[in-house]
Amino acid sequence: MTPRPLGHTGLSAAPLMLGGNVFGWTAGRKEGFAILDAFVDAGGSLVDTADVYSAWAPGNVGGESETLIGDWLRSGGRRESLVIATKVGLLDGAGGKGLSASRIAGAVEESLQRLGTDHIDIYFAHRDDPAAPLEETLEAFDRLVRSGKVRALGASNYEADRLEAALKTSDANGWARFAVIEPRYNLIERDGYEGALQALALRECLAVVPYFALANGLLTGKYRSAEDVAGHAREQYLKPLFERANVHRVIAAMDEIAAQTGASMVSIAIAWMLAQPGVSAPIASVSRPEQLGDLVAGTQLQLDAAQLARLDGTGV
Repeated sequence: MTPRPLGHTGLSAAPLMLGGNVFGWTAGRKEGFAILDAFVDAGGSLVDTADVYSAWAPGNVGGESETLIGDWLRSGGRRESLVIATKVGLLDGAGGKGLSASRIAGAVEESLQRLGTDHIDIYFAHRDDPAAPLEETLEAFDRLVRSGKVRALGASNYEADRLEAALKTSDANGWARFAVIEPRYNLIERDGYEGALQALALRECLAVVPYFALANGLLTGKYRSAEDVAGHAREQYLKPLFERANVHRVIAAMDEIAAQTGASMVSIAIAWMLAQPGVSAPIASVSRPEQLGDLVAGTQLQLDAAQLARLDGTGV
């Protein structure tokens, strides 16, 4: 995987981001270490996590993913090979909650401790917080960049108007601005990014690292109908996707291209995303190291114009 620049961050990384949401949940310590080893061995360098991962799992409180990554680094993991991104905003803790200045200041120290590193490469606001004034949030982020604890800033799950307001506020005050965005975006769920947010990202030269690149696993080819996910651990996430008008059009188009190329649906999903304007690296998670092969293959797959047009035409 060939490194590419990440917008205005001053960082560069291979065009695939490993999702850490499974660490401490469907991938325990042994599996997590093996996944991270295999990812770096394959040329991967971007790792995405958050302080709240994986608080939803029974018995977890949040911080499990960061702790596993930190333990891997302490055991000999190659920190110099990684661009580590984590997030603040969804887990209450030191300093309060949300994106208040006090919570940001407290959360970054908690994340640094769990990760066992002296800096975070990309620090994301996990979700817009209307209760916290933009000026308060952005000034707090700027202090982290000036202190050296954070290299670059990112915004996850922001609407275009709020992101634009944040960029203007940072610029007006001479503060470090958001350089990376993390929207929910994949072949099935396109309406959240395509349009105003995509136009803003391109205009401002923001790096785009979409999450749920495989639509919660639907684009792996394992699931063909709502009946296939009944009783599955991911049913609550997958079932609504099968209610979207374009889902069967997407699957049919991917099947056609898989027959033409011999590539897996996973590789096709990644290749399509990397061909979209503004996208630097899609985010995808695996629970076993052997699942990485199709993701890496997707970064090397070149779909032709007709194949891209076929996928683009599946609509939203």
